[in-house]
Amino acid sequence: MRTRVAVVGGGQNCEHDVSLASAASVAGALDPATYDVVPLTIGRDGTWRDRGLRPIGLSGAAQVLRGCDVVFPVVHGPRGEDGALAALCELAGLPYVGSGIRPGALAMDKWATKLVAQAVGIAVAPGTLVTAGTARHLRWTHPVVVKPVAAGSSQGVSRVDVPDALGPALEAAFALDDRVLVEDVVVGREVDVAVLRRADGSLFVPPALEIVADGIFDYDAKYGGHADFRLPAPLDDVDAKALKEAAVAVFEALGCAGVARVDFFLTATGPVLNEVNTMPGLTAHSQAPRMFAAGGMAYADLLDELVRAAHR
Repeated sequence: MRTRVAVVGGGQNCEHDVSLASAASVAGALDPATYDVVPLTIGRDGTWRDRGLRPIGLSGAAQVLRGCDVVFPVVHGPRGEDGALAALCELAGLPYVGSGIRPGALAMDKWATKLVAQAVGIAVAPGTLVTAGTARHLRWTHPVVVKPVAAGSSQGVSRVDVPDALGPALEAAFALDDRVLVEDVVVGREVDVAVLRRADGSLFVPPALEIVADGIFDYDAKYGGHADFRLPAPLDDVDAKALKEAAVAVFEALGCAGVARVDFFLTATGPVLNEVNTMPGLTAHSQAPRMFAAGGMAYADLLDELVRAAHR
């Protein structure tokens, strides 16, 4: 008998379109001989829709989900990746793919992630947490990166090199979140590391990927087809080992499951953590699946491993 998998895409956040692409790719790549895929979509307004994109609401979605064996939530960003969908599945007693409530919430919160990383000895960029009440007291003294605490796909992120640019950068970040991080600019290579917890509990870390970007690796660079990825990243043994160990340490400290992409700056003194994505882009051409393919795990095999490792 085939395993019935509900693949949930979309979402009520700024990553809606990216999530739709990931969910469509996952639904299309799950082996039809093994899986019966049931697509569900969450609209920008929060409305749940069925296979035919008819509005069915949360109660209708709950009926559909109860008829499935596993839920595969492919919703990046807030109200999805942040533990919200994991919580729904937990309360409904449904097995689901990916990280649980706590790691999802911690990893989505970039400030909390920094605190966890520092606690296990991983370097992070010096930064300040800013709210609407404290932003008026912030003064520019050197180049910084301004970013929402809980948003993805580099949306609302700005590099500020002159004082006059600080205000607009804060405004853009506050448009997406009520807390903002102002971090020192880190000089280093951008290197991503993917980590997968297999169904048997073991961890698999494929070759790392380097992003060569002119300035910030922003939304347009990520999804405009112009990104310059080096895979495998050209790393010596020392740097490769340091990145792998740091990625695993953060993955374990946060309590992640399924797949996560851990993003670093590789500096002259070693890896500096940038952020952790517990539901990274999951099209066949996204960074994490590309890394697993380079490590010998085909896209369909990665998805199969994720479903088999779902929370029970």
